[in-house]
Amino acid sequence: MRNLSLLQRFKCVDLSFPGSPQCFSIRSETGTVLVASELAITEFDPRTQEVHKEVSLTAEEYLPEDGSGVVVAIQDLPDQESVCVATGSGDVILYNLNTSQLECVGSVESGLTGMTWSPDQELVTLTTGQETIIMMTKDFEPITEVAINQDDFGEGKFITVGWGKKETQFHGSEGKQAHRSALPNQLAAPRITWRGDGQFFAVSTVCPQTGARKVRIWNRECVLQATSEVVNGLEQPLCWRPSGSLIASTQRHPNKHSVVFMEKNGLLHGDFNLPFGKEQVKVKELLWNSDSTVLAVWMEDLKPGENEHPNTYIQLWTVGNYHWYLKQSLHFGSEPLRALACVCWDPEKPLRLHLLTRGWVSYTYDWGWSTDRSHGTDYHDNANVAVIDGDKILLTTFRQCVIPPPMCAFELQLPVPVNLVTFRSQAQRTNELAALTADGHIYCLFFLNSWCWSFLRSDVPVDGFVISLCHSLGNGTVALQLDDGQIRKVHMGQSVSPLIITGTGFGFYVCFSAKIQAGMLTGVSLPQVASNISSFVVYDDFLLLTTHSHMCHCLNLSTLSIKGLQSALSSDAHQNDETVRKVERGSRIVSVVPQDTRLILQMPRGNLETIHHQALVLAQLRKWLDGLRFKDAFECMRKLRINLNLIYDHNPTVFLANIEMFLKQIDSINYINLFLTELKEEDTTTTMYPCPSRSASSSVSGKGGKKVDIICDALRSTMETLDPQKYCLCILTSHVRKTTPELELALQKVHELRGDSVSAEEALKYLLFLVNVNELYEHSLGTYDFDLVLMVAEKSQKDPKEYLPFLNMLKTLEPNYQRYTIDKHLKRYRKAIHHLSKCGEEHFTELLNLVKDQRLYSDALELYSLNSEQYKTLSVAYAEHLVEQQQAEQAGLLLWRCGENARALQAFVSCTSWRNALAVATHIPLPPEQLALLARDLAEKLLEARRHKQAALCLEQYAKDCEEAISALIQGAAWEEALRLIYLYNRQDIIETDLKSALLDAHSNQTSFLESQKALFIRHKNRLAVVQELKAKARLELFDEDGPDCADAELYSEASSVLTGSHLGSKYSRSNSRISSRSSKNRRKAEGKKHSLKEGSPFEDIALLNALTQIITIVDKMRVHSLLKALVLFQFDGAASSLQRDYGELLQLMETALPEIWTDNLQQGQTPLTGPNSTANSIMASFQQQRPAVPQQDTEALTAPKMRIAVKWKLSILK
Repeated sequence: MRNLSLLQRFKCVDLSFPGSPQCFSIRSETGTVLVASELAITEFDPRTQEVHKEVSLTAEEYLPEDGSGVVVAIQDLPDQESVCVATGSGDVILYNLNTSQLECVGSVESGLTGMTWSPDQELVTLTTGQETIIMMTKDFEPITEVAINQDDFGEGKFITVGWGKKETQFHGSEGKQAHRSALPNQLAAPRITWRGDGQFFAVSTVCPQTGARKVRIWNRECVLQATSEVVNGLEQPLCWRPSGSLIASTQRHPNKHSVVFMEKNGLLHGDFNLPFGKEQVKVKELLWNSDSTVLAVWMEDLKPGENEHPNTYIQLWTVGNYHWYLKQSLHFGSEPLRALACVCWDPEKPLRLHLLTRGWVSYTYDWGWSTDRSHGTDYHDNANVAVIDGDKILLTTFRQCVIPPPMCAFELQLPVPVNLVTFRSQAQRTNELAALTADGHIYCLFFLNSWCWSFLRSDVPVDGFVISLCHSLGNGTVALQLDDGQIRKVHMGQSVSPLIITGTGFGFYVCFSAKIQAGMLTGVSLPQVASNISSFVVYDDFLLLTTHSHMCHCLNLSTLSIKGLQSALSSDAHQNDETVRKVERGSRIVSVVPQDTRLILQMPRGNLETIHHQALVLAQLRKWLDGLRFKDAFECMRKLRINLNLIYDHNPTVFLANIEMFLKQIDSINYINLFLTELKEEDTTTTMYPCPSRSASSSVSGKGGKKVDIICDALRSTMETLDPQKYCLCILTSHVRKTTPELELALQKVHELRGDSVSAEEALKYLLFLVNVNELYEHSLGTYDFDLVLMVAEKSQKDPKEYLPFLNMLKTLEPNYQRYTIDKHLKRYRKAIHHLSKCGEEHFTELLNLVKDQRLYSDALELYSLNSEQYKTLSVAYAEHLVEQQQAEQAGLLLWRCGENARALQAFVSCTSWRNALAVATHIPLPPEQLALLARDLAEKLLEARRHKQAALCLEQYAKDCEEAISALIQGAAWEEALRLIYLYNRQDIIETDLKSALLDAHSNQTSFLESQKALFIRHKNRLAVVQELKAKARLELFDEDGPDCADAELYSEASSVLTGSHLGSKYSRSNSRISSRSSKNRRKAEGKKHSLKEGSPFEDIALLNALTQIITIVDKMRVHSLLKALVLFQFDGAASSLQRDYGELLQLMETALPEIWTDNLQQGQTPLTGPNSTANSIMASFQQQRPAVPQQDTEALTAPKMRIAVKWKLSILK
């Protein structure tokens, strides 16, 4: 549904060359035109009118000076930097463009009627006056000569026509003196055309026996392949479509004039009629453009009036869906000098047409494909697309219907062919259009109603050639842009007048702004943004485009930049990317329906497809939801299968505030149920349909809680307020769709509808559609309503023998025991024990067994009073369970609370809860001897747990053994507490016997420990420096070999040792690779081997860092202060001073070594340092220091430990 729009036209009028033009050729390299006249060859630039070269053909007598000579063909040969010219007298002339020399490379005495080069310019075919074809190479070496008219259909033998005889052979320079035969009748002259790939050529000639014209197809070796069928009225024009599918010619019928097409086998294959009478025009030439999309037909009047010259026409035809459209009609009038002499398409630019008139006026037309669509953005615009087809405008209104071409909604008939169409840009009047016809008049067409149109014609034709036109916002005003740069305005019914804005540039376009109502020229040279675009359209805030990679992009212009556009076109689409979708190969955009979601695409074969691009759909949905148009949004989402959660997720607060409006707009029970059944906890605005301009915080839920529960509760509340009878099924759905389905409430509502059996029946049937019947049966049983249970059971597939005996048995039971039986059957054990507790003491044993089986002790205890016997029994059972679960202290508390003191004491003792045990023992009370024995047992357990102070307390206060208490404190290094008890109980003898010796032993042990830790710290520190140096060297060696971009560069880090491990200890890497990780034990074992301190292990540096961290932590937490005070008290100053000095020196050593071991390079991230301030050396260094992701325990080793610097442990009285 595209039209040909004229982009620009170049006109050269001041050309004054000798003779009259007979044929021309286009030099694709320079864009210049080579013209051959009966006197000379001229090369000129059609844009600048500059003459590059000119050489005479009469100076060396190739053509007569009287102007009677004829040039039958001219061809540019870029590879040879020459021009080949064939004359009617039989000469083949080569003109060298570098030396400007003419050379006759051959001559045929019978004369030449045509010359055609193959598309690859490797072969040249000549047609002679004796009806033969001569094929030669590009060096003009003859290959063969055959007769044009042959009796065989194809694959005929070569025919010898006397090659070598004087009248037919090439003579070289002798040809200049040869006899020049008369030219044959031009209408009977043969025509040659090559296929685009150069494998075949076709020749159209008149059969001398029958006088009928036939087309013969020859291959590249000049072997006849096929002969066309007999076609009455077949005419001379012949052109093979470059794509190779069809051969075009013309045929004159008794009642019409047609362009016909033939296949390679010579059979007819389609045609179309020319818009002229049977004897009105003659077709001089048919010309396909280089990409086979446009067929140019060059015609002139066959029978002009008296004292008149024939009119000349050029028509451009295109095909779509097997229909031929007349897109452009160019009329050149009847003036002799304006008559066309030469026409050809540009070989490089498919839509550039070159014309040359007999008066030496050159025209160059640049066409472009365009889709003429209306530009409205409101609901009044019908999404019109106008297709030019000769004197008709085929109009399709895509808002109402999608009609595949060549059909249409409206066919607007005009008196003359149309060349240009534009739609009005005024709001609410965008369905009106203006058309420029081939005679220069402008027609404005108005849409009266759904089936009627009217038009208004300008009185005065436009004086000049129109490049483009558009409607203004004023009534009846059309703006025109002429090829000379002028901008004119036309008031319908008045004359044409110039606009204030004028220009002299070519190729500019005029458009009206919707706000300022003035013309604007745009001639800015903009950079190319993308080169793979096949079509595009701007709609609202979106740029929609299709690419040659068969993708359709929909990009938001408000956030789009050039870099963003290039990035979007070059990158692959993500799964949830709404801006891009795949389309059929070769699809092009036709139109977008305003305020809708439809995008119309046309396929290469011409048919139409309607798609709903997700970006357009979501943008329109967001507009509807913002405008509270829930019905439009819902219907669109339902039709296009958009997740209905978007209605809520788009703006939860607004939705919850307008639920009543939502229900009234939807007004369909089925639609509301559909909405409820699609609800899920996912936020679709962040997962399925992310909005590029939407912030992450704007899609939060309207209230706290789960989304599905919030919506169900809000909708149910509103529906129950509006009309609970009408929305009965929706209310049931809201119960069922909650996160925890409220099936019992739903069944209860069904039960309440029993008065109306039809409604209850429908409601139950609907519930069975939503919920599994077995699940619903069990929940109905949980309501304890046997009538409801029978209703559900009857709707299920259950056999009555399965449920009736069970129901009958239940009916015979006492109500509480009945409910207990139902709850136990449904495995609702908490409710079961609740009902069973009401059945009396005779069922308590059954309750106790159920509590033990299901471990519902806490729930059961709540059912009985604290002083009841059942409560005590349950507490004992609970305590036994807690003891089994290794929670003896809690068991003791339960037993103590319910009066089981002996068993509580046993529980407290088993878990060493000494305070509770002694309290219970005192509460019993135990005799003093047994209490002392209990205290000694507890003290022994506390000593085993290294809880010396607590053991001393038990021995002192309950066992009454102060000596053992002091001994426990000395053993636990609680020097100050031991001294307190020594003087409290007047046992100073223990100072000499036990305390001083213990102090000296503690000093000796602390000193030895400090020395060993210091030696180990220094050894690990030195080894770590060696390991880091070795790894740095290994990294540099491999980095120099492979560079920073090698695949293993990221492994060469301070913390990893894959590379160094392979150099230092390959056996570890091999053994570690065989470690199985099938169990946690094996994983721990593998982790232990990984952090081995053995020299040469692959992760030795990590192991050393862990060991150093452990040493620092242990030394920093040593309790030296209390020992120093005790040593000073008993006058061991020397020992105290040495211990204080050694401990201080070790702490100082560690504090100093911290920044040396944990350097900044070890702790920095693994991202390479790049940026504008980086240098080559810094980037190389950052690559060398990269680290891969390391485990958590390894990350902790890379962080320096913190020492307790603020702790005061020194004694100032010591030196």
